[in-house]
Amino acid sequence: MRLLPAGIYTPLPCFFHDNEDLDLESYAKHVKYTAEAGTIPVISGSMGEAVHLSHAERSQLIKTARTALDEIELTETPIVAGIGASSTRESIELAKEAAEAGADFGMVIPPGYYAGALLSSPGALKQFFIDIATASPIPIMIYNFPALTNGIDLDSDLIVDVVKEAPNICGVKLTCANVGKLTRIMAVINSAEFQSSYPRKYPEIPFRAIDGFIDFLLPSIPVGSSGAISGLPNIAPKICVKLWEVCQDLHDPSRYKEAQKLQNLISLADGIALRIGISGMKKLLNQHFGYGDKPRRPLLPMSDEKAKEFFASPYLKDLLDAEATL
Repeated sequence: MRLLPAGIYTPLPCFFHDNEDLDLESYAKHVKYTAEAGTIPVISGSMGEAVHLSHAERSQLIKTARTALDEIELTETPIVAGIGASSTRESIELAKEAAEAGADFGMVIPPGYYAGALLSSPGALKQFFIDIATASPIPIMIYNFPALTNGIDLDSDLIVDVVKEAPNICGVKLTCANVGKLTRIMAVINSAEFQSSYPRKYPEIPFRAIDGFIDFLLPSIPVGSSGAISGLPNIAPKICVKLWEVCQDLHDPSRYKEAQKLQNLISLADGIALRIGISGMKKLLNQHFGYGDKPRRPLLPMSDEKAKEFFASPYLKDLLDAEATL
């Protein structure tokens, strides 16, 4: 079994040809580019347009990524695959297909279509994660992203309750920028009493609370963060990994100052990345690497005029200049 490391994770965009078929050649190249820099691939997440992909396409992407990693001798690098769907049944099917294709961990986002009904019945939401984790052949990470789930925002009590009842839960991605929530979760789960009472299915895999934005990585590390899953490493993976590495030595005042400087640089650039979204990130990658810049419809590619406006940002230029020095 591959482990779930602490560090920087890259949610990979899904590249398409002009006819919207998967561009697996570009995908493999990008997997290698981000992984060689020291990041972990996340496949079929929100950046990867998971909701626009068929089951077969999701499996193809996992197989392509596994082959690409093995070709550059990163055989121990795990793959995290998004497996969340609108129903429990389909999510379980996706978990099994992901495992068969070569994924090591599954990531489950709450289903937002019937958000009103689920929010009025927290027990149903809790059972959604428990049922999937129980049936999944691979460990499961909870994915909290209120902006994409019609306002469903999992609180710390619900997350801890799920972890108690589902030993196959290995972590949580918090794309809610709530450091207090992360603190509460890890304060409970890291306690000796909790670990004794609720052992994990795979004890060799520590429970990971991972930031869904890299712009609060530095302040979240002292309270238990295991890293960040951020779109920014798609274009600047080395500088993002460097921030993580510097943050491991914060007791040294000079390293803390360096971490603050890197966090400021990255946070300012991330503010641009968050505004440009999927289409903008694809446009940026197209300009730098030649990958296709089109998302799947109904999403439209970013216009050249809009790209020129965003990409002229000095914050983005500073980030890419720093990346080029590494």
